[in-house]
Amino acid sequence: MSASRTKTSFYRRLLLAHLIEQGVNTVPKLEAEIGIPRRTAQDTINAMADLDIQCEFVGANKDGYYRINHWGAVNPQWVNQQISQIRQVLGYCG
Repeated sequence: MSASRTKTSFYRRLLLAHLIEQGVNTVPKLEAEIGIPRRTAQDTINAMADLDIQCEFVGANKDGYYRINHWGAVNPQWVNQQISQIRQVLGYCG
């Protein structure tokens, strides 16, 4: 059974927030790490605010990076523990 669009959207936001915290903190790095299209990565980063995950772009455009300032109601330890399952549901195994 495949996951719902709601679940995959939620999981994608959690995965990108997790990766950003782990230093995979630019769109090119995210593209390389999980094979996500640039536009999807950008849209997902912007959509983190809907979950009250505060993600900020730091620095100049070419040399900048993203940083998670606050996880909102999301428990980042839970995300760390579930990251393998999250990747599997999204098809971003690796």
